[in-house]
Amino acid sequence: MTAKTVSVVVAFHSGYGHTTRMAEATCDGAASVDGVAAELLTLDELTEDKWARLDAADAMIFGSPTYMGSASPQFHTFAHATSGRWFAQAWKDKVAAGFTTSGAMSGDKLNTLQYFTILAAQHGMHWVNLDLPPGTAETELNRLGGWLGAMGRCPGDQGPEAMSEADLLTAAHLGRRVADHALLLSRARLSI
Repeated sequence: MTAKTVSVVVAFHSGYGHTTRMAEATCDGAASVDGVAAELLTLDELTEDKWARLDAADAMIFGSPTYMGSASPQFHTFAHATSGRWFAQAWKDKVAAGFTTSGAMSGDKLNTLQYFTILAAQHGMHWVNLDLPPGTAETELNRLGGWLGAMGRCPGDQGPEAMSEADLLTAAHLGRRVADHALLLSRARLSI
């Protein structure tokens, strides 16, 4: 049995750069796992090459800012465009997870993560949650207390450089967790 390199794609939209920082941290976390190749994929323009990279991935980590209580319109456009893949169940049994950012402490980020989980479930994907207890200080992982995925918060009047280090480390933790699960699933499939 020969181990294969597992592919993790961080598929995201970012409006002002905050979500890009979360995506980069998530990708770095996934790439830190031996046997895993991780890459960023922006959803601003959906090309055939981008679709092919998603189709070939073992795991996808969805990311979007939370606007008006849900994922961005650009992410919704991507999700709608996956309907052909849903019909064919082309992404069935891939690993999935998600992260989001907003300017408010709550900002209804949970709704965005729930939206991602439903999208993944409709595609028959395996959702990986955030296995961290809520942080009790601003500097601790999962300081915003989410379980479905990684959450980030940066006041709307501050640029992406002001993102919380704890939120970025939480995103990296999620990336590693997804990579570990995708690797375990890939190895299990090779042993069958």
